[in-house]
Amino acid sequence: MKMLMVTTYLKQSEIHGWGVFAKEKIAKGTLMWEFAPGFDLELKLEDFPPQECYIRHYGSMTEPEIYLLCGDDARFMNHSENPNVSASGSQNFALRDIEPDEEIVCDYREFDIDFKGDWK
Repeated sequence: MKMLMVTTYLKQSEIHGWGVFAKEKIAKGTLMWEFAPGFDLELKLEDFPPQECYIRHYGSMTEPEIYLLCGDDARFMNHSENPNVSASGSQNFALRDIEPDEEIVCDYREFDIDFKGDWK
């Protein structure tokens, strides 16, 4: 099973709410995250009406009416227009070296077709 492939921790982010931070140095090109069927979920809101708000908040619309909900702390990655992690496809890689205690950020526009820049 794959998911976040690097050692991370959560803490308050200067960008927004909670963020994912590197616990150790991560080299450019390192596999950071990989979709894990059964752990990461692709959901239709209509199938989970009571959880719609949670899915919209922590999930990402990857196809019309389909949301990806990460089962690990990747769901806390914040948006940046200067990301240090790729965010398209089923595998995400470090775009540059990431230092210990640096926030791991991605560009939501790469994968969330419903992202409007108003995640706050």
